[in-house]
Formats: sequence, C-alpha cells, structure tokens
Amino acid sequence: MDYVSTRNSSNSFEFKDVFIKGLADDGGLFIPKSLHRYEKKDLHEFKNLEYTELAKKIIPPFIGDFMSEEDLSRIIDKSYSVFRKKNVVDLVKVGDRSILELFHGPTLAFKDVAMQLLGGFYEYYLSNQNEKINIVVATSGDTGAAAIDAIKGKNNINIFVLHPNNRISKVQRRLMTTGKEKNVFNIAIEGNFDDCQNLVKAMFADKSFSNEIKMSGVNSINWARIIAQSVYYFYCYYLMEDNNKPINFSVPTGNFGDVYAGYLSKKIGLPVNKFIVATNQNDILHRAISKGTYEVEKVAETISPSMDIQLASNFERLIYDLNNHNDEKTTKAMKDIKENGKYLISEENLNKINNHFLSSSMNENEVLNIIKNVHTKFNMILDPHTAIGYGAFDKVKLEGNNIVLATAHPCKFPDAIEKAINIKSELPNELLYVLDEKENYDIVENNLDKIKNHIKERI
Repeated sequence: MDYVSTRNSSNSFEFKDVFIKGLADDGGLFIPKSLHRYEKKDLHEFKNLEYTELAKKIIPPFIGDFMSEEDLSRIIDKSYSVFRKKNVVDLVKVGDRSILELFHGPTLAFKDVAMQLLGGFYEYYLSNQNEKINIVVATSGDTGAAAIDAIKGKNNINIFVLHPNNRISKVQRRLMTTGKEKNVFNIAIEGNFDDCQNLVKAMFADKSFSNEIKMSGVNSINWARIIAQSVYYFYCYYLMEDNNKPINFSVPTGNFGDVYAGYLSKKIGLPVNKFIVATNQNDILHRAISKGTYEVEKVAETISPSMDIQLASNFERLIYDLNNHNDEKTTKAMKDIKENGKYLISEENLNKINNHFLSSSMNENEVLNIIKNVHTKFNMILDPHTAIGYGAFDKVKLEGNNIVLATAHPCKFPDAIEKAINIKSELPNELLYVLDEKENYDIVENNLDKIKNHIKERI
C-alpha cells in the first residue's frame, strides 16, 4: 500500500516512511492512496476470531512488506499479552447502550491498544538498523503514559514527552513521571495541550533539527495508531447480539484520531451507521460538524483534560477526504486555520460529514450528573471522558446498537469521580506504587528554542 501526504499527493511513501516519520515533511498527514475493502463474505469469515487473530487480518494490507507475516503475528501476540483481558477489550451492557471498555492495558487508557503495537514496530525496525531514534510526543494525559510504557527500556530509542503543566490529573502525570528508565524524559510545558502539540509540529517542521536528532512521532497523527485502533471497531461488531440492527458509536473526542479510526473501519467495509463526535466544552469539533464552522477558541480547563484541545490534528485527514483528495485545497484550508484560526465548511461538505458523523458537547455539570446517574442506576463508575460519550446518546437519538467507547479507567480521574459521587476510585493494585514513587520531570517555558536545546542536551 502506497501513502501520500494530505498536502502533496505527488510523492508516494511506503509504510516504513509513514510509521517512522509520523508527520510528512510538508506538514501534512499521511493517508493511503487507496484502500483494501472487505466484503460481506470477508466479514462473515472474521466472525469467530479472537482479537489478536482479527488484528492479523485487518492490519497486513496497510503495512505491505514492512515485515513478514510471521514477524507481524509475533509482535501482535506479544503486544497484547500485557492486557488484563484475554481479548484486549470488553463490552458491557449499561442500560439501553453498551460500553466498549478499552482501558485494560498497562496504563489504563485506550491509547495502550495502539501504542503497545507501535512499541513492537519500533523494536523490530531498529533491530535491523544501525541508528538511534528520538521520539518526541505531546500528550493531554493518556498518550504520554501509553507511549512511555511501550518504549521504556528499549534499545536505540529515547522518548521525550511534553505535557501541559498542572493541566492533567495527578494519576495521569504520575503514570508518566515515576519511571526510572534512562531512555524516558518528561517535560512539563507552561501552557496547554495545543501549545505542546504546536511545539512538536514546529520541531518536525525544522528539518535541520528533526534530521539531526532522527526525530519520530507517536501522536494520534501517526497512521500506525489509526490502523491499530480500527481493529476494535471490527471486534466490537462481532460482539453484538444482533448485527442486523444499525450500529452507532459514540466516541469521546479531542484530537479526532480515535473517531477517525472508526471512520476508516467504515471505509474498508464495516457496516457502521453513525459516529457521534462527543466533546466537552472545548467543542470546536461539535461546532464544525453541527454548524460547519471550525473556529479556534480559548482552551478551557475541565475535568476531562484529555479533551481540552482546540486544534484537532486528525481533522485534516477528513478535510482531505471532503475535498476529494485535492492537496491544494487541503493545504489552503490548513493555512486558513493556522493564520486565521478558522475554516468554513461548505454546505455540500457538511452534508458529506453528516452522512457519517453527528456530534454533541457537554458542560461540566452535565458530565458530573451523568457520572452520578449512571452510578445510581447501574452501579457503574464512568470516567469523565466516557461519561461525555455516554451522555451523547441522550442528546443525539439513534436507533440500533448504540456503543460508547470507554477511553480510560475512572481511577485516572479521582477528583472528578469524588466530586460526582463522593467515592474515591482506586488504582488497580499493580499500579498503586505510582502514588508513592519519586517523580522525574522538568518544567520548561513554552519556547521552541529552549525545548530543542533541552532535548539536544539529553540525547
């Protein structure tokens, strides 16, 4: 499978380039030239497969000859052996909808599903190369911990994680900063997540710097994460009791990566009706999908910090699709967003979006009330992000199998849970140590030159 950049479709790339680079040199995102589509008979053949075996069916067309079938099989088996559930995820009925639990990995968030696989890919690639890679990643809380767990202790690779200082939960931070591995570096930026993300993008754009340090990225823009996440949409489909009913997914969304993975699964054959893009009060995606105006506003701090984002990076891939893979129109759209903080979606393109996506947003009180109501009615505790996804089906009425993606374990957000239901959500026993271990991170000013120097001094 060949790939192109959303901002320049004249050059082709192999999966190896896409995976290692993360971001195209022109600032665009990688996307396949064409897609392998599964037919009904293929979907029927996949029906009884375990999660790992299903992954071995969905992923190969995307990676081409990056590795052999045997190597891929070994990496998939190893990657998912660390999950607390044999089949990685779990589907739980809660009232008139079901919750797809994606938080059974080592850092209790859906990011583990893709990141463990990426860690295996890096290890495989570097075992055959005489070089060292430096991963630089921005996180709003969960990506960093998942990436660190996947990369820690591996040879020939360092990881630098930028998080917004004092804008993630204590548990989220400690899952990143209490490790002792010498190839892990945590940086707290004086700013918000968008500031962290912009710093990473600027470092990628500085070819002299990014080439010098052999920079790689594992944020949600990395296509390898998208394909890994698409697998659990397929697996969930097979867990449904009645596949004849329409299936709808509500996805708590910040950077548009997880919901884009669902959209990808639909494009390659999964019979999904609608995706609800569920946002907190940082609702740029809700405004774009419901009104056609993608306009940046000030980021508000909320009890769902992983969604405290305004610039949803993966939305560029959808813009590229909407513009019929026209790289010039996509480049102009992204320029408008960068220079003016605004992109107007045409009525025609908005109709295209609404064929696949609906949206909702939720304020802080609504989130707390959902956590409280679900706990009262069903004796289940939802983390604030999952609560936003659950509540979306109350605002957007859809018939059929309604699935909420549970993106994180509630114990990662103890303050929000206690505020909602006066209960302390405890960490699993195997992770309690992070509450007592010494933290290791540096606080650095939101300044590109200072961040680059900070990284270079530690390589």
